[in-house]
Amino acid sequence: MNASAAGAAVRDRDYDVVVIGAGPVGENVADRVRAAGLTAVIVERELLGGECSFWACEPSKALLRPVVARADALRVPGLREAAAGPLDVDAVLAHRDRMASYWKDESQVDWLDSVDVDLIRGHGRLDGPRRVTVHTQDGDLVRLTARHAVVVSTGTGAALPAIPGLDAVRPWTSREATSADRAPGRLAVVGGGVVAVEMATAWQALGSQVTLLVREDRLLRGMEPFAGELVADGLREAGVDIRYDTSVASLSREDGEVRITLADGAELAADEILLATGRTPATWDVGLETVGLTPGDWLSVDDTFRVTAVPDGWLYAVGDVNGRALLTHQGKYQARIAGAVIGARAKGEPVDDSRWGAHAATADSAAVPQVVFTVPEVASVGLTTQEAERTGRRVDVVDYDLARVAGAHQYGEGYRGKARMLVDPERGTVVGVTFAGPGVGELVHSATFAVAGEIPLERLWHAVPAFPTIGEVWLRLLETYRG
Repeated sequence: MNASAAGAAVRDRDYDVVVIGAGPVGENVADRVRAAGLTAVIVERELLGGECSFWACEPSKALLRPVVARADALRVPGLREAAAGPLDVDAVLAHRDRMASYWKDESQVDWLDSVDVDLIRGHGRLDGPRRVTVHTQDGDLVRLTARHAVVVSTGTGAALPAIPGLDAVRPWTSREATSADRAPGRLAVVGGGVVAVEMATAWQALGSQVTLLVREDRLLRGMEPFAGELVADGLREAGVDIRYDTSVASLSREDGEVRITLADGAELAADEILLATGRTPATWDVGLETVGLTPGDWLSVDDTFRVTAVPDGWLYAVGDVNGRALLTHQGKYQARIAGAVIGARAKGEPVDDSRWGAHAATADSAAVPQVVFTVPEVASVGLTTQEAERTGRRVDVVDYDLARVAGAHQYGEGYRGKARMLVDPERGTVVGVTFAGPGVGELVHSATFAVAGEIPLERLWHAVPAFPTIGEVWLRLLETYRG
């Protein structure tokens, strides 16, 4: 069946696998089960490609890349003067629009056709065991039955706090922040996590005066403290007003202006306000109640992504919706695992017999890489010092000043950065790494190899970094640890 015609043609259909949600995660599940020889259909009510393609990863990094590149250029002699002027905002936004495919998904539909996965555009809901009903965009009702599995991959939405006046203000969420067609003169950003600091970085550079309202006493609380400190320094140098230990008490919009009253009674005004205050699972209206689950809950799963609270093992949840690791690359990893598991179980094969190892997820808990695209960048994988302390795990902490690495000087004058490596002293392996500084995003995969591969330090010693690259920090960390 041609994917684009599926919504009008289907009434009652049976498939081996039904996937609700066609972001990168749902697409990867469908691809993997088709590779296993099973039939599959995807149900999607918005755009194929989901949040990552249209409102998160792609457009946000398109906004941020010129900002980071300009900051790098301003440190390089001979280039500083050429980069000293303001960004061409129209050109940046036009590039963002291209990277978001102008919010059209024809290429995604073509890809779905190429792997022979059917598509039904509409609102899909569970309707009892192995059943999904879809109210299509054409007004039809389609009833789907899955022979082997239903996969929920509906992701998350913005979690909005209960602030008086919120509805009348029409706040930005991450969607509006990545798709806005102009820079507001004054932008208030509420939050101190990744979305907050990335969007503060982008819009300050694109012409807004950003005020960052942070409830906690530092930025990026889930990372090593030095990472948040360096990012805060970069934001302040760019002109961002950061206010810690600050909560919003109420909001109003008057004459087009957002009036913000803080918990301490202080007031400020902005043209727009972005609430970057976390994510919530998109499970309110997917029919969870028909299979004994609670709408709005995260879906708890085992390491093969079966939903543990549903009997008979037919319901799976992959990606952000299961709450294990809210990152696109980790969701796609989960999708590959789940697709292989569903294919193996459908054929009566063991799920632990694979040339790639057991069909069970480990990397979305033990070795989760992440990059924060700020000035400077932050890259991390594995444990942080705080996590080790909280779980009672003994680690040796190794710090190194990245500015002392010869390759860092190629990034220009005034390089500031830090690296931290956590070592399990009993096993002699790396269990966590954090880098903060210009250019560190490209270091994170080497760190992921070390953590996920549990490579002994005596073997890492023989992984010789090229000179002069910033990757030489690995040698310096190992030298520091050996003493």
